[in-house]
Amino acid sequence: MPHYLLSVHSVEGQTREPTAEDDMRGSHDRLNTIEQEMKASGMWVFSGRLHEADTATVIRTVRGQIVTTDGPFGESKEHLGGFYIVRADDLDAVLALAAQVTAAIDTPIEVRPFAATSGD
Repeated sequence: MPHYLLSVHSVEGQTREPTAEDDMRGSHDRLNTIEQEMKASGMWVFSGRLHEADTATVIRTVRGQIVTTDGPFGESKEHLGGFYIVRADDLDAVLALAAQVTAAIDTPIEVRPFAATSGD
């Protein structure tokens, strides 16, 4: 069964209207319901929320040497904030799920299939 990454991105410096506590609680409740439905249906594989991008460490090679720098890639304004890994036979089902999540958290969701591997 194919696996998909649903990634939640934030944009550096983007401000959002403050959310009333009742609205925030409602959003969390809707998201919890969606996640419970994912688990009950067998779609849910794994999910996680990440700390802010400024906590990142980047590892790269420069002229054959390993270089470690603090913070996210400097040229990037969008950062991964969290993700779901789900499995489904039908992309339309994954897109519908992503629509529910984006409606609950008011943040865009990128959906990408994993490349097939020999274990699929």
